Amino acid sequence: MAKSSHYPSGDGTSTKALPIRAAAFACSERDRTGSGAIMPTPRLATGMDVYGLIGNPVGHSLSPPMHEAAYEELGIDARYVTFEPPADAGATGVESAATLGVSGLNVTIPFKQDVLDAVEPAPLAERIGAVNTVDFATDPPTGYNTDAVGATRALRDHDVALEGTAVVVGAGGAGRAVAFGLADEGMTVDIANRTEAKAHDLAEEVPDATGHGLDALDELVAAADVLVNCTSVGMKADRSPVPAEALHADLGVLDAVYDPIETRLLRDAAEAGATTVDGAWMLLYQGVEAFERWTGEDAPVEKMNRVLRERL
Repeated sequence: MAKSSHYPSGDGTSTKALPIRAAAFACSERDRTGSGAIMPTPRLATGMDVYGLIGNPVGHSLSPPMHEAAYEELGIDARYVTFEPPADAGATGVESAATLGVSGLNVTIPFKQDVLDAVEPAPLAERIGAVNTVDFATDPPTGYNTDAVGATRALRDHDVALEGTAVVVGAGGAGRAVAFGLADEGMTVDIANRTEAKAHDLAEEVPDATGHGLDALDELVAAADVLVNCTSVGMKADRSPVPAEALHADLGVLDAVYDPIETRLLRDAAEAGATTVDGAWMLLYQGVEAFERWTGEDAPVEKMNRVLRERL
């Protein structure tokens, strides 16, 4: 039986009526009036490239407007759709998308680990243990993790040198990706996590990494060159995972949280004279990396960034 796709209606309610086979030929795009609602659009024309997002839930995603804006800017005949299969059907969803002729998928929670069974993971994705981008140009499809690249490109875009020592706060999915990404850049990585054992476990996998508890952050950050918050601390709350007194002017600080855009951590870092990078840049560049892998084109970064920030 075909899997279902949530297909938000024009009044903001979610309809669970479209089977995934039909959903592959009906797009969701955010209302260009700025209301933020996701609106149904006409059925796709034959021959149009189809890309999309698989997750549960997906109604909150900012990927559709960002990618659609890029297709429009470059004149690419493509659409970006969303699939929301049951929470235990991530690998099946990827297989169904391949059968339908979908060209590429982004993958979000809870499927980033599940889809490993349906793809050939690229080396970095295999080491991270999670896939967030699938390219169907190969057989089997190739699974990538663009979260790591999203973080490193965001830092570089703000002239943060990826040299010396980095502190990564959090050892969950985002923390794993960022820790591997920074280590691959040649940085020494200190991983700090609320559950210290989890930080030690991750550090055993990441080259030149050491695990710590959060009580070590004062000392670690004071000696660091780069700091990345990969926890949810600060999301919709005026809190920071890092003591303000540890921050300094020689630090580059990326907060993966993007709601709010200016978190308490970033305000504290700016007051200390540090270079700050908000979480929307990481979100942008993981999408840019996926777009460029799928299309072979240089992404229109300015347009994608503008559309993304209009919807935050």
